[in-house]
Amino acid sequence: MKYEQINAEDNVSTVKQFVLLGFSDFPYLQGFLFGVFSIVYIIILIGNSLIAIITRLDPTLQKPMYFFLANFSSLEICYVSVTLPRILFSICTRNRSISLLDCAIQMCFFLVVGATECFLLAVMSHDHYMAICNLLHYLLVMNPQKCIQLAAGSWISGMPIQIGQTSQIFSLHFCNSNQTDHFFCDIPPVIKLACGDTSVHELSVFIVSMLFAAILFMLVLASYSKIISTILRLPTATGRGKAFSTCSSHFLVVVLFYGSATITYLRPKSNHSAGINRLFSLFYTIMTPMFNPMIYSFRNKDVIAALRKLLFKT
Repeated sequence: MKYEQINAEDNVSTVKQFVLLGFSDFPYLQGFLFGVFSIVYIIILIGNSLIAIITRLDPTLQKPMYFFLANFSSLEICYVSVTLPRILFSICTRNRSISLLDCAIQMCFFLVVGATECFLLAVMSHDHYMAICNLLHYLLVMNPQKCIQLAAGSWISGMPIQIGQTSQIFSLHFCNSNQTDHFFCDIPPVIKLACGDTSVHELSVFIVSMLFAAILFMLVLASYSKIISTILRLPTATGRGKAFSTCSSHFLVVVLFYGSATITYLRPKSNHSAGINRLFSLFYTIMTPMFNPMIYSFRNKDVIAALRKLLFKT
């Protein structure tokens, strides 16, 4: 399908839609890409749904850690559903155009669930800190009401800021082009399409990224520094191994998510390139949600046992 490219000399009001070129530079691999992304989407849906179901149904998993894990798995389904169905639609129909309104909606949902994931990962690290460093007061502090409040706060806290940021970005005039070499409406490629001075908007993106990525990541690191210090003081090797096993899965997920997201949003603009943007975006939007169920289940004996019970009952 051919698209009309809008150049800078055209009237800014002519930009009614964007064209997400995405993976169009691999014309002979479209069928293969559709199959791969479809399989990945099914794996993400099944894997994360199973974790959410077993943590809800199995009596041995009625603990704060698994309550937050169920929320995290549900969030991952929402997270990937913002981008992957659109990718599959574009590949299948060869229609890569998206209206400004649809683009704004996709960006807004993506930013909201991304901010929620930042908060929820920080909450989960706090839960691990309480479980290991304040074991005697753990169940008293992390009671069901407190867990619900922390989870609800994680889902809600990022909404006002991200809705405001999306509105700010789409208040720009777009006249340089209407084509972007990306597969969804992310901030860096959309801002690149704007004409005029975008430095204020880029500064806003940087500040929000620092708030949701850098500061929350530092809080996670602070929690884990205290956790590691406490674990190293445990008297037995068995106790240290069990404690490390409990935390290592979550910390690996934290590194994968924050690492790729930080590189995407906080690296200098001069280092931005379409290929690198797509690579890192593909990693933290699709690959990380696919790996999460494997990371949490394969390294957690309780989850594996609950999964076996569910499958044998079925």
